[in-house]
Amino acid sequence: MFHFVTGGGTPAALGADWLTSLLDQNSFSWVASPLGARLERLTIAWLKELFGLPASWGGVLTTGATMANFTALACARQWWGDRHGVDIAADGFGGLPAVPVLAGGHIHASAEKALAMLGLGRASVRRFVADGRGTLDLPALEEALRRLNGEPAIIVATAGEVNAGAFDPIDALAELAEEHNAWLHVDGAFGLFARLSPLSAGLAAGVERAHSAIADGHKWLNVPYDCGFAFVRDASLLPRVFTMNAAYLPDPDDPHPNFGFLGPEASRRARALPVWATLAAYGRAGYQALIERHLELAERVARRVQAAPDLELLAGPGINVVCFRFRPPGMADGAELNVLNERLGQLVLEDGRVYVGTTRFDGRVAFRPAIANWRTTESDVDLLVDAIRELGASISPEAAGPS
Repeated sequence: MFHFVTGGGTPAALGADWLTSLLDQNSFSWVASPLGARLERLTIAWLKELFGLPASWGGVLTTGATMANFTALACARQWWGDRHGVDIAADGFGGLPAVPVLAGGHIHASAEKALAMLGLGRASVRRFVADGRGTLDLPALEEALRRLNGEPAIIVATAGEVNAGAFDPIDALAELAEEHNAWLHVDGAFGLFARLSPLSAGLAAGVERAHSAIADGHKWLNVPYDCGFAFVRDASLLPRVFTMNAAYLPDPDDPHPNFGFLGPEASRRARALPVWATLAAYGRAGYQALIERHLELAERVARRVQAAPDLELLAGPGINVVCFRFRPPGMADGAELNVLNERLGQLVLEDGRVYVGTTRFDGRVAFRPAIANWRTTESDVDLLVDAIRELGASISPEAAGPS
């Protein structure tokens, strides 16, 4: 399985997830689940340490990257309203101007969906793109911030783009955010894990200077679905947005950890248990080794693609993603080649030996396998390349013979 940046379930995480279902506790509050609350507090602390985020940041577990983006961007919206003198969580948007949201071409659909749910709108995003691959046009974004003349804005950076594993320049964006009164949000659904290894940490340099960051647990942490993490520099914003108040609920000022007051869900399975278990079992060293092995496997795929006469490397490896296509010798770039790769993509799925979908990258139909499962081996990635070449040869123009 090499599509959608899908991980797996480590033995420790899987066993703990079974136990989570057996316990069947609502980890909304300390009263409902002291175990869930204590474990979530501990796992958030461990995750901040793992990712190199300041201990003072707030955090909460979510269902995945979409709701993590929603949570963090809700805090960004609250911050933006504060700078206009309005408590948006209490009073709404009435009378306020549109929220400036700036990004490059790598912004993910889940961040756009979160903006839609928050009332900021998908169409509100201004994309500053330097090329057909979505690379951020940093000077153009900087100029747009200057034109705002200090009006607060939200910048969405991507750490690990899904087609080629590319990263926006987070450190440079942090500089601009500090200079121009902007909130910097980093969508690091899988790319935040780059910080675990010195081989890749530079790709995500500067995340600790952002205002918020998110990651997915069911990607590179390899815990079962569903799991995500949202981290916010100003921890006080989370309860301002997400606190609930009713006579039968704990007091919002209760000193115990009540994570239902820090995120969108009131019904929350104790998903901290598998996160805690896998981190306790394998630790920083285990996950660093996992990341580095996957980096090596991505390099192996790229080398095999470059060595094959009927494959073309389009990008990467960008961390754990390699973008390439099938291209028979002598076949010109264009619509016919895109059709061939679309047909090949369907054949790969029907064949069933590997699962890897197609995408469009810089106008080209391509494969973009992502290596994220703890069990993936060299033989698995070799099979990926071999299967695509074998099936591609069966439908290439040369296979049809002379007309």
